[in-house]
Amino acid sequence: MESDSKSATAGKVLRCKAAICRNPGEPLVIEDIEVDPPKAWEIRIKIICTTLCHTDITYWKMKTGLVAAFPRIFGHEAVGVVESVGEHVEEFIVGDTVLPVFLPNCNECRDCKSQKSNLCTKFQNNYPPNMPRDGTSRFRDMNGEILHHFLWVSSFTEYTVVDVTHAVKITPEIPADKACLLGCGVSTGIGAAWKVAEVEEGSTVAIFGLGPVGLAVAEGARQRGALKIIAVDLNPEKFDIGKKFGVTDFINPKTCGEKSVSEVIKELTDGGADYCFECIGLASLMQEAFLSSRKGWGKTVILGVEMHGSQLSLNPYEFLRGRSVIGTLFGGIKPKSDIPLLAKKYLDNELSLDEFISHELSFQEINKAFELHQEGKSLRCIIWMDH
Repeated sequence: MESDSKSATAGKVLRCKAAICRNPGEPLVIEDIEVDPPKAWEIRIKIICTTLCHTDITYWKMKTGLVAAFPRIFGHEAVGVVESVGEHVEEFIVGDTVLPVFLPNCNECRDCKSQKSNLCTKFQNNYPPNMPRDGTSRFRDMNGEILHHFLWVSSFTEYTVVDVTHAVKITPEIPADKACLLGCGVSTGIGAAWKVAEVEEGSTVAIFGLGPVGLAVAEGARQRGALKIIAVDLNPEKFDIGKKFGVTDFINPKTCGEKSVSEVIKELTDGGADYCFECIGLASLMQEAFLSSRKGWGKTVILGVEMHGSQLSLNPYEFLRGRSVIGTLFGGIKPKSDIPLLAKKYLDNELSLDEFISHELSFQEINKAFELHQEGKSLRCIIWMDH
């Protein structure tokens, strides 16, 4: 992509290919679509590659509710190049390598300026299906029907439009397939270990759920010098995978006999783990993670999104003994400042990302990525737009 101040296609409606989900749970259909030029404070991005995240699967299956909008273009982990920019855009120019992100980062509101939060109070996601400022879509099919956005990214298309608050400029030196991993799950896990829990050398860690987020927590804990990293998962095959990311012990709840998982963890850690991470999104597991933490200073970090409406029940007395619980979105990562740092750490060989990639497919094979994910056979499947 030329790094001119203005591209030849700037201001024009683009026709390209996109993988559209017309009804919940149905295979995606690759069709021609039209992508509008970016409006003020927006950029249009040519997607290089994207990945499939569990969140995509969750919303793909969702039949009711405010966020169940169809037809829709899914995808929210990707990397691309700026094709054109709208009015008032000063942060990006044509040709920049960028990472679109679901979490806004305006750098202007109280939260964005504070180190205590990674939320953005200026853009509180008032229009879930489409663009954050005006609630409209930039996508149409060839019959003129509106196609809804997904998490302010929509990367299952050759071109997408995002608000400047949802984009991060990164160095083009990092390989595209590694860069797009930083858009959600991997950054969430590493950030939870580094920024939220602040795992320190010699500590003990327990991770509930060894999917990509849980593995990223393990990688983050290993980088911080954790002495023992315990993984809890029902799939015993995950242990061999976990070892690559620093997991030292594996607990399968089915083989604990009469003991609870928390009792086993207390035995392994001489009283409870210093840090526990719930990466599934089940209230019962959140409770078990809390009970697995050490009295006096144990901290439980909740990363999983509870989608069943269940309440978390904890004994208030346990808090008086020094245990604590904290939730986090995107692992406390501030997109515009932290993601470039993670990219640099990868380039400096201080962060491992290669092992997260289990498969690579062409855009035409995108439904195969859904199949592999649902069969539990993939961690992250890189989907190349031009291959």
